[in-house]
Amino acid sequence: MKDSTLEKRLYTVTVFSENTPGLLNQITIIFTRRQLNIETLSVSPSALKGIHKFTITVETTRDIIEKVVKQIDKRIDVLKAYYNVDEELVSQEIALYKLSTEKVMEMGSVESLIRRYNVRILEINSSCIVVEKTGLYEDTQNLFDELSQTIGVLQFIRSGRVAITKGKVERLSDMLASRAAMIEDEDIEN
Repeated sequence: MKDSTLEKRLYTVTVFSENTPGLLNQITIIFTRRQLNIETLSVSPSALKGIHKFTITVETTRDIIEKVVKQIDKRIDVLKAYYNVDEELVSQEIALYKLSTEKVMEMGSVESLIRRYNVRILEINSSCIVVEKTGLYEDTQNLFDELSQTIGVLQFIRSGRVAITKGKVERLSDMLASRAAMIEDEDIEN
């Protein structure tokens, strides 16, 4: 029987912080020192005012990801860091594909492209068509592979993963609420 702490799998690390210059560099160094390759990275404001959310995916073992998250959590500018596996998240990526207008028209029509691949057209001109596909990594990669073989892809870009937990509220909200309650209790005691 395999030890699940030693089995490699994809983890999503979520880091909450204030918008502090240089923090991204500090976080990525933690991965680099452990010779971990960051698969995807996205940063944006969170649902909580003034707090940013980093979403990082990395393939490693549970043992290593626990150590990485503890190290990130120790950074003074980090409010809290967590890790999750795919089953605990709702996630998506967005991909853009630039295709030759001529090749798409040889296929039939733009409408058939939309229906066949469930894509959204962002731009059409005489030389190219830019389409968008939202989905899991496998969805966007499978479309890239198929379009590369059938039409040819002139350009391709995929965003990093964006993810939220399946729980009712953001995990940081729970942590901040318990911290506020502790401070309130201390004030009452004093």
